[in-house]
Amino acid sequence: MSSDASIGTPKVSRSDAEWREQLTPEEYQVLRQAGTERPFTGEYDEVFTEGVYSCRACGAELFRSETKFASHCGWPSFYAPSADDNVILREDRAMGMTRVEVLCATCHSHLGHVFSGEGYGTPTDQRYCMNSVSLRLEPTG
Repeated sequence: MSSDASIGTPKVSRSDAEWREQLTPEEYQVLRQAGTERPFTGEYDEVFTEGVYSCRACGAELFRSETKFASHCGWPSFYAPSADDNVILREDRAMGMTRVEVLCATCHSHLGHVFSGEGYGTPTDQRYCMNSVSLRLEPTG
């Protein structure tokens, strides 16, 4: 797990003003300020279209539909990123608990959190609980 000091400089870097210009207010609040969309409101919560999920801020590939599963938690869930180096994991102690935050490795935007040991029947026993507003689905086939 990475600390702020060890995650390095993002490959895609913009000023705060540039991010605000590029993103909608909701996208900015989630992606750049580590917000969370309300459960069961995101466009990809119950979508199982075949395709690639990329970062809405920079377009980098993050997840593939093959690893998406129905967790019924209110947010899109994946059991693994498409490649381990597509995301950064770091400790998050906000909200009075310890969680593992998931960031885009390319632009360091907030995507959501990853949880382990919840008993889902997935190969990794992990749930990457992502905000739909952080993702963009590019259908294939």
